[in-house]
Amino acid sequence: MKVLGSWSQRRPGNCVPVAEPARELARRIRQWRAQAGPGSEAAIALVIVMISIFVLTVLAGGFAYSMKVETRLAHNANSETELEWLGRSGVEKARWILSEQLKIAQEPYDGLDQVWAGGPGGIGTSNSALAQVQLNIEVPNGRADITIVDLERRANINVASEAILQQALMVMNVDAGEMTPIVNCVLDWIDPDENVRIQGAESDVYQNFIPNHPYSSKDGPMDDLSELLMIKGITPELYYGSSATNYQQRTFRPQGGLLGQATQGPVYTVGLTNLFTPLSDGKININTASAEVLQLIPLMTPEAAEGIVSARAGEADGSGLNGPYFNVGQVRRVPEVSLPMVGAIQQFCDVRSKTFEVHVKANVNGYTRDFVGVLGRNNQRDIQVLSFYWTN
Repeated sequence: MKVLGSWSQRRPGNCVPVAEPARELARRIRQWRAQAGPGSEAAIALVIVMISIFVLTVLAGGFAYSMKVETRLAHNANSETELEWLGRSGVEKARWILSEQLKIAQEPYDGLDQVWAGGPGGIGTSNSALAQVQLNIEVPNGRADITIVDLERRANINVASEAILQQALMVMNVDAGEMTPIVNCVLDWIDPDENVRIQGAESDVYQNFIPNHPYSSKDGPMDDLSELLMIKGITPELYYGSSATNYQQRTFRPQGGLLGQATQGPVYTVGLTNLFTPLSDGKININTASAEVLQLIPLMTPEAAEGIVSARAGEADGSGLNGPYFNVGQVRRVPEVSLPMVGAIQQFCDVRSKTFEVHVKANVNGYTRDFVGVLGRNNQRDIQVLSFYWTN
């Protein structure tokens, strides 16, 4: 009797039966289990248990890490208030230090040898309240480190004349053919009108200067020096100078190119950021300015600028013949400074600073934040906080 044939003939569509293949599969499974032996099932169970333990370990580790991150974030959030107060306290301490500095009659100047600038202190510091002052604040669960920089060590770009801007580019060794466009574009950015200077640029140029990113000329004083990077002709190399590492890993707008492309160009010894500031009283402090900044003064030669910097480096003895300058006229002690230079220095320079930038690095329970405060010092009792913000 042919069961398979009879059964298949009775099925619609003459389908192939499944009874025999099922029996064959069951037979093969029994044969495999017999060959594998009694220990195979235990081995398989052990593998399954190990895999389960591994998966659970990974899940537990991920959960523990997530909880650690959440705990850290909550801890940092609780430290925010303490960080901000540390930052503000650092600025207030800087205000007090700058006020006390004005009280020292033997030091009628602001110089790099003084406590506020990180120096050991001048000839009158030992008998003042600044004798044992440290530029930091200690608290039970953290500290704040304070750095004070006067802004009069650079020239104010908002009041810089065409001659000073050209001199700055000469100090940087910019090609003479590039100077006029750069200078006039900067002046067009600052001046209050839309009149275009020769090879300059006003708002109509910036509407298409960066594709799909139109903007207008500032037509007013700069609030931040980084605005220079928005001006036609100003490249990152011009802005940063020898600090090339500050931007080598970043992408910037190339001249006439597309937003986001990197630029490669000449690297200058100093950059515009080393020479200018957007906020100061307009005078250059000859006790804190670099030789490059001093070269922005009309008639100043590189040799005279270097001589001024070298002569102030000695220790002050009260005579005015050594160390920092007590008044601008004392530059006459520098052999390289001619009489015509003295007149220009007296017009453009001072020995005091009125605007200071305070950097406070606060740390609470291992969590850090950098704060910046800008101070305007009018007298001992009038030191105003012009701005306060954090950078990270």
